[in-house]
Amino acid sequence: MNKSITTPRGPFIIRHATPADAMPFRELRLEALQDSPIAFSADYQQNLDHPAKFWEDRLTMEEDEATIFLAEHEGKLIGMTGILRGSSPKTRHSAWIWGVYVTPKWRGLRIAEELINLCFTWAKTRKIILVKLGVAATNTSAIRCYERCGFSTYGTEPRAILYDSKYYDEFLMSRPLDNS
Repeated sequence: MNKSITTPRGPFIIRHATPADAMPFRELRLEALQDSPIAFSADYQQNLDHPAKFWEDRLTMEEDEATIFLAEHEGKLIGMTGILRGSSPKTRHSAWIWGVYVTPKWRGLRIAEELINLCFTWAKTRKIILVKLGVAATNTSAIRCYERCGFSTYGTEPRAILYDSKYYDEFLMSRPLDNS
């Protein structure tokens, strides 16, 4: 499921991650955690200390349970997101999008929307009818992006993130998928 897209800054592709992407994925994930610490519940220092095997395992997924999409320009990763299906028979109809990130140089080109739309395609082929995500209440650009993708807020998790001795609420958002 590769998708090629042309932008004013040049072309890029979106593709499934594989275990061979472990080290470039690690670098992009660490960049994301450092660049936008409030946007992610994961911690930079904790992730920095993970061995290579952790990153390889992170990219080894059961095809119908989860995937990570990577945006790539001229062999360099510029964006990512993951989607994870509910693990219980009672929650397999839904999935959770996580880790949406685009490097600063490539923002403003709707790359995050393209990543999310591929998550929708992945979910629909697995008969998933609801996609959810969480976003820091202060991250207005991400909230606008998710709203453009059809998400709406259904709740707020108070004090979801603690960073630099300050708490941040997280909006919980969902989008139904038409699987007919």
